[in-house]
Amino acid sequence: MPEAPVPLTEDEIVIALDGMAGWRREGNEITRTFGIRYHGGVALIVHVADVQRLIGHHADIDLRWDRVRFTITTHDAGHRLTAADFDLAQRIDTIAAAHLAEPLDA
Repeated sequence: MPEAPVPLTEDEIVIALDGMAGWRREGNEITRTFGIRYHGGVALIVHVADVQRLIGHHADIDLRWDRVRFTITTHDAGHRLTAADFDLAQRIDTIAAAHLAEPLDA
């Protein structure tokens, strides 16, 4: 049986966020919104979902007509932030850039 993910300390979260331009903390989650037209947003989500399936970690995703918002926390760690959340955020940034999505909260 795999071990439960270890939540980051407050200091570790501050350091991790400092290196993640555009991502902001909302409680025990990190979030970022990208501007992209609806069908481009669908393609972006599918691309992110494929990566999430491979790494076994998932964001909550909110698709709107002209934007996509990603919210990340580790459910298996009691909805706390872990290193896996920041890894996924970096992957989402890379995928969003490949889809020409515009960061809205950079």
